Amino acid sequence: MKVFITRKIPSRGIELLSAKGYTVAMNPEERALDKIELVTLLKADRYDAVLCLLTDHIDAEVLDVAKASGVKIFANYAVGFDNVDVKAASERGIMVTNTPEVLTQTVAEHTFALMLAIAHRIAESDRFSRAGTYKGWAPELLLGTDVSGKVLGIVGLGRIGSRVAHHAAKGFDMKVLYHDLTRNEQFEKEFGAGYREKLENLLAEADFVSLHIPLVPNTYHLMNAERLRLMKPTAYLINTSRGPIVDEAALRDALKAGTIRGAAIDVWEREPELTPGLAELENIILTPHTASATEETRQKMGEVAAQNIIAALGGGQPPNLVKS
Repeated sequence: MKVFITRKIPSRGIELLSAKGYTVAMNPEERALDKIELVTLLKADRYDAVLCLLTDHIDAEVLDVAKASGVKIFANYAVGFDNVDVKAASERGIMVTNTPEVLTQTVAEHTFALMLAIAHRIAESDRFSRAGTYKGWAPELLLGTDVSGKVLGIVGLGRIGSRVAHHAAKGFDMKVLYHDLTRNEQFEKEFGAGYREKLENLLAEADFVSLHIPLVPNTYHLMNAERLRLMKPTAYLINTSRGPIVDEAALRDALKAGTIRGAAIDVWEREPELTPGLAELENIILTPHTASATEETRQKMGEVAAQNIIAALGGGQPPNLVKS
């Protein structure tokens, strides 16, 4: 059995595949492959599995080449899988898997770190201090906003959204509201949370809005200029889900105009490019898609991806099979 890994990942997943006796081939470049490079490499040899990353765009053309190469599974090294055409893979008899659950705690921590940092103006204060402009304590120097006791609006009550709600309610005495396709009365009981069937109602009430939804056609630019105007002028937007859920041009304009007070985003609309004008604003924090970037979690992601491959090539059903 032979496995192709589209970019170097932490060692543990590679070690699991090698211990199984599989031959592991890896992208020789320290960067993401473009589509032509990926297709060329898949044509150059025969592979049974591909361990791919969210930076790889696996469309019908790539899947056709993969099928001809003998690929049975694309194991995506991510919880999201919008980079893979799952329907096209299913039509070709190729399995697609992801790495859910292992990211939950880490991404929730990063989300809360962003929330605290933007509210307390941490990054801005750091820049201010490094620039040598601090002249001494002052009563109104870099005033921020308390998080405790405020209203947190969760958009998408999946694993990560639920964990963020846990930190908010249990750790910071925040009032939690949530918007999701389905209501979860057990969650409401546990966290004293309120369900808002209409997103617009949640946006109008929340002091912090945190996005935890997948990128699908009807969530593209979900947070556009119109919905940003529904938020309080004192509110903050946090995004650790997928970049294109937020219209970055509209966000830039809202931050400049004071439509909302601030934002913190880990995912960008057109990564690695950032919408012009965002980086110059003081009331936004930007992290480069690193919400899951801890040693522990990235190792676990590799383990799960490898286990999915081992199960598939062993003739079984992978534990994290994505259905079309």
